[in-house]
Amino acid sequence: MTQYLLAVHFGGDSIVYTPEQQEQAFAQTGAFNDELQASGSWVFGGGLQDPAIATVVRNRAGEVVITDGPFAETKEQLGGFWIVELPDLDAALALAAKASAACMQPVEVRPFQEN
Repeated sequence: MTQYLLAVHFGGDSIVYTPEQQEQAFAQTGAFNDELQASGSWVFGGGLQDPAIATVVRNRAGEVVITDGPFAETKEQLGGFWIVELPDLDAALALAAKASAACMQPVEVRPFQEN
């Protein structure tokens, strides 16, 4: 079994526009989470706070610099994620399709590096 990151991206053209759509996405994502946990594929998952409240820490040659705000200056940011354990990439892509429908956002699939 391989672990995969299913990363939800928010921003740009993928914003949930109305409070009703946001409430629907939260409800659908909750049901998806329940299904994922019941299947035994769930390792960990969660939504993230707004990127505007992020803090970036850089340590270069022992000099630590801390700055407020997101690391990347981009329209799209990571909004949440799941870590799942599945038999192969095809299963991960199928699961990502369900995740994208549930949260109404694009979902990126990336396998973890093997040790």
